[in-house]
This record gives sequence, C-alpha cells and structure tokens, in this order.
Amino acid sequence: MPLDETSGVYFEIHGSGPPVMLGMPWFASHGEILSAEAEPAFKAFVGVLAERYAVLAMDYPSIGKSRDLAPEKLTADRVCADLLAVADAAGFERFAFVGYSWSAATALQLAGRTDRLSALAIGGWPPLDGPYEAIWAAARDRIGRVEPGAMRVLRSADQYRQWDTFYRSVVGHWDEAAVVGALRCPRMVYFGANGDLIEAGHSVPIASTIRRTRRTLEQQGWEVVEIEDRGHEVGVEVDIVAPLIRGFLDRVLGGTAAPVARGRAELA
Repeated sequence: MPLDETSGVYFEIHGSGPPVMLGMPWFASHGEILSAEAEPAFKAFVGVLAERYAVLAMDYPSIGKSRDLAPEKLTADRVCADLLAVADAAGFERFAFVGYSWSAATALQLAGRTDRLSALAIGGWPPLDGPYEAIWAAARDRIGRVEPGAMRVLRSADQYRQWDTFYRSVVGHWDEAAVVGALRCPRMVYFGANGDLIEAGHSVPIASTIRRTRRTLEQQGWEVVEIEDRGHEVGVEVDIVAPLIRGFLDRVLGGTAAPVARGRAELA
C-alpha cells in the first residue's frame, strides 16, 4: 500500500498501463461519499478506462477517507503540490489528468507548474477566458448559505470556504493566455452545448466561452468537443463521456489491461 508520510489523500488505482489521474467529480470512495446509487456509475466510468490504463481515483479535497485540509490552505499552489504528491506516492512519473469543472480548472493550474503531464482530458471549464471572477463571486456569496447538494460531499458547511481560497489564489495571479498557449501535451476539452451556469445569481459562461474561443484553442492544438443537447451535468453521464475520454487517451497514449491496487498517500 503506497504511503506518502507528508500528506493525507486516500487513493485507489484500478487497472494498469499508462497512468491516468482522475479529479472531481469521481472519487476513490465514490459510493461512500455520494450514495450507494452513485457507485455503479463510478465503476462503469473507471471500468472503461481501466481496461487499458492505470486509473488513479482519489478523495480530494478533504473528503471521504482523506484527512481534513483547512479551507484557508486550499490555494492553487497547494492543490498542485498535493496532486503531485499523490502521483509520487502512486509511482506515476508522467500521467494524464482527467478533470471536470473545478478539477478541470485545477488541471490547468497543474499543467502550468509541471512537465509531468502526458495528456489533459478536461471538460466543463474553458481553458481560455475562464470565468474565474464570476465563479469566485458565487463561491463567496454561498459562504454561510451552502446548498444541500454541496453537503453531500463536504464534511461541514465551513469547508465551503475552500473554494473562496482557491479562486482568490488564481484571480490576478496567473497569466492564463501565456500558460495555456505554452502547453504542448495532447489535450482535449469537452462541454455540454447548454453548459452555461447561473451560480448564486452570477452568470458563469462556460459553454459559450469555449465556443467563442474554439478557433484559438484548436489553433493551439486542443481537441474541442461540443456535446449537443446537454448541460453542465454531462460530466457524469458515463455513456457519453467515458468513450469520449477513452477514445482520446487511446489516440494519444495507448495502453494495456490489468489488475487493481489500493493505497493511501499521506498529504499534510
């Protein structure tokens, strides 16, 4: 069982082959965190990828079997350090990252801080002109008024402050255009055509922003996939996104099938 004594993130590895790390909304303790009814979707999603890849799922941030991380510590720097520590504990030198929504935003931060990514398959967040200010404002406005749906994942309402910390550390602190323009690993972004959001009264234009920046993204080497008749919830529609992501990874990585390992990386 891998153990990194400097951290506290629980993770599991399913299958073998080229390494792939999953971010939210997929968790190592998926059924325990969400519900028993959610477990089949997780198994189906991971099963598609684990036929050819070593798929790492984790309980992050501060959920499931992982240790608590104080909300004021969840900066972009900390998130990236934690993800790399988990990769180290798993023996992943280079790895693909699969993320959606918040974990897509974190993947972009990670990609700007390391050359260890073999591929990016992200959805539900624009690589360019990301609406960080809007989602940050929505996060601030929800502090103390957390929606019941969020409490299915969070351990306490106070934990919601972690999103304020994260977006505060991003807005005005990174050069999005320069970082995204410099990426060279294979990369794909997908989104539901109806995926613009209203969060806490704030407009968060996700789908329309990706659509508007599509030409630039494709010129930079991104594969851009718009999924018709779907909204932001498409990220957990296994029948749609699992073959999409698997097909992308097969094209850029390849892989072979194998067994399951489990472990805990200790993140401080």
